[in-house]
This record gives sequence, C-alpha cells and structure tokens, in this order.
Amino acid sequence: MNHRHRKVLAAIFAHPTSGNIRYRDLEHVLSDLGAEISTKRGSRVGVSLNGHSAAFHHGGHTLLTEEVVRVREFLRGAGISPDDYPA
Repeated sequence: MNHRHRKVLAAIFAHPTSGNIRYRDLEHVLSDLGAEISTKRGSRVGVSLNGHSAAFHHGGHTLLTEEVVRVREFLRGAGISPDDYPA
C-alpha cells in the first residue's frame, strides 16, 4: 500500500469523521487491502473483504460522513486497523 493510500486509510479512522474522502481513493485502498468490489443496482457498491461483506452508497465524488463511518465499521469488522499501515 503506497503512502497516499495509507493516508486515506488513516482519514477513514480519524476523529472527527472526515467528510473529504474521495470515492476513488477509497476504492483504491479497498483494492490494495484485497477486497472484491462489485457494482450493485442504483449507486451501491458491494465490497467483500476477509469474509465480511457490505454495500456502500456511492453518490458523488466524495463520501458522506455517514458512509465513512460505515466503511470504518466494516474495516474494523474485517480486522483492518490503520495501525497496521502507518502513514
């Protein structure tokens, strides 16, 4: 995982929750982590990682803060921590 992707991962886990995370950056981070990403109906994206699955709304260039929180919880459930990938 390159430095930019590690910074995005840190931003996902940051408090207060960032509202400035680009969807494309999240997609690259998930791919680097080994996630399988699939397009669902509407503006939904399915993600499968380490035996965990979730669907996220992708409505624009940046993620809503609610979606960032959902991504954070998904990654925690899949055993991903920003401490494993220091920025």
